[in-house]
Amino acid sequence: MKVLVIGGGGREHALVWKIAQSPLVEKVYCAPGNPGIAELAECVGVAADDIDGLLALAQREGVDLTVVGPEVPLTLGVVDRFQEAGLEIFGPNAKAAQLEGSKSFSKDLMARYNIPTAAYGTFTDHAEAVAYIQDQGAPIVVKANGLAAGKGVVVAMTEEQAIQAVDEIMVDSVFGAAGSSVVIEEFMEGEEASFFAFTDGRNILPLASSQDHKRIFDNDEGPNTGGMGAYSPAPVVTEALTEEIVETVVRPTIAGMAQDGCPYVGILYVGLMIKDGKPRVVEYNARFGDPEAQPLLARMKSDVVPVLQACARGELTQTSLEWHDKAAVCVVMASGGYPASVDKGHEIRGLAEAAAIDDLIVFHAGTAEKDGMIVNSGGRVLGVTGLGDTVASAIDKAYAGVEKICWEGVQFRKDIGRKALNR
Repeated sequence: MKVLVIGGGGREHALVWKIAQSPLVEKVYCAPGNPGIAELAECVGVAADDIDGLLALAQREGVDLTVVGPEVPLTLGVVDRFQEAGLEIFGPNAKAAQLEGSKSFSKDLMARYNIPTAAYGTFTDHAEAVAYIQDQGAPIVVKANGLAAGKGVVVAMTEEQAIQAVDEIMVDSVFGAAGSSVVIEEFMEGEEASFFAFTDGRNILPLASSQDHKRIFDNDEGPNTGGMGAYSPAPVVTEALTEEIVETVVRPTIAGMAQDGCPYVGILYVGLMIKDGKPRVVEYNARFGDPEAQPLLARMKSDVVPVLQACARGELTQTSLEWHDKAAVCVVMASGGYPASVDKGHEIRGLAEAAAIDDLIVFHAGTAEKDGMIVNSGGRVLGVTGLGDTVASAIDKAYAGVEKICWEGVQFRKDIGRKALNR
């Protein structure tokens, strides 16, 4: 069969890497892809948000299954368009993708179905938002309501910081239309974890646990990013906690979406805050996490393609996945300046040396080819992913790869996975 993967980041490189291993797959296309993906798939220069172009590509090449990586094409209705054309596609339709595309939509769903989360208010009026902050006090969390590439969240430790965040989002429009309204939430203490489950709209198939590192600097300092590294498994998510997350969060979410007339199909990503062994939802995403997809797919022993097909067809009967015993750690190497404006176009050296290390995979994210060289072309550039018998050895493996790679201005965290060791 032929598979098309939409997107061109580290998550999509990991998906292509895993899908290409399936004995069911004869050819993989990726749109638009990147130089790392090009070693495994045919990259076609169609943008991830060009729905007409993607549909024409799938029809022209006789694609049997399309897998959507990023959130933007989902919210634009790529799944609806493909299904109308009779094509099989993995991911939620536009109505269901609101779970990520609108924070107020997801918070209202949680309130309706008693899914544990932070207390909140949604505001379209700047003065009302400021009054709510002054009433609630700090610390408090301010979120742009729409999609902001993982950067539209400000954890404000003072009222002044929170009001400044509202000013930037609602008045200065730093996130464009995504900030026309804001969700302001109670600050939740605890340890964050990411939980993923495949679903066909009714049945669910949980994945292994993982944990992301959102802040740009070591010790979780500095502004939020799209993610600076991740590891799997996450010791904070015990077997008992997994059961609780499934029963109190995942099942009610899928059942609630179906009851509301927008059944959710694809992969559900739940960002959680864990305190005293109890989970509360920070946010939902309507796709694989990036960088969590990298360690998760590196550890997955089962063939992922039958699962993707079963979800797309509404026929998910599988109840478990096989996992390699090894742990996996992904360290993101980013451009200078990230998460603000980045310094691009520098040659990346050492990729071949890193690739020669056993149990190490270098997933490309923001890379491009220029004059026969691989250069940095985005904020997050590479996801260097190491496997090991323990989280500690996987950390060592990942950083052994990082040490081989360099370019002008490169930055990365030096403490990815440390929380797991502390446990």
